[in-house]
Amino acid sequence: MRLARSRIVARAASAIRAARAALIAAALAACAPGLTPLPGPADPAPDPMELPIPADPATAGVPRDNLAALLRGKRLMVPVDGVAPERIRDTFTARRGARIHSALDIMAPRGTPVLSADAGRVFKVRSNNLGGLTVYAIDAEERFVYYYAHLERYAKGLAEGQALQPGDVIGYVGTTGNAPPNAPHLHFQLLLYRGNGRWWDGDPLNPHPYLVRAGRLRTGS
Repeated sequence: MRLARSRIVARAASAIRAARAALIAAALAACAPGLTPLPGPADPAPDPMELPIPADPATAGVPRDNLAALLRGKRLMVPVDGVAPERIRDTFTARRGARIHSALDIMAPRGTPVLSADAGRVFKVRSNNLGGLTVYAIDAEERFVYYYAHLERYAKGLAEGQALQPGDVIGYVGTTGNAPPNAPHLHFQLLLYRGNGRWWDGDPLNPHPYLVRAGRLRTGS
């Protein structure tokens, strides 16, 4: 009897793992280039998903030690409420033909609050065919841009120029843009800002090692 129960439990656990892997695979495929974009409002700037990736995306031409020190000092928060850093799969270097993903896909139930990962302000609120409803935020020192995509909707009253603190709600997890409807997730990208006003074309950096705080709503946000 015990052996039979153990087998049933093992099979159920295996099925859950397989289903979870399938959802992650679907999300990764959706962020791949070359897919037919869904209809949506046009953004005059290209989506960061479409931009060329630097030869060394880990440093993007900036000394590795300098970037690492700056980002470690920020103690970035996971930008999805209730998600711990250890739950995030590192999809930054996932291959896309000759390209890499250059972002993280953070799986979460539809409608889960999307949080600001760092202090700063809302840079741009935009929508496009690939990312759907998106937000670009910039840090307080204007060194880094954070890109949040596939939002279900924006936080009420969200506006460009609005001040942000870690844990402030900026939107909600969804599947807008080219995300598959059965795999709600946040496409989260960290860009090294060039200081030229072009919020969309910074060099991508891997945020995974620097997300050290679990996503948690800020009191009063």
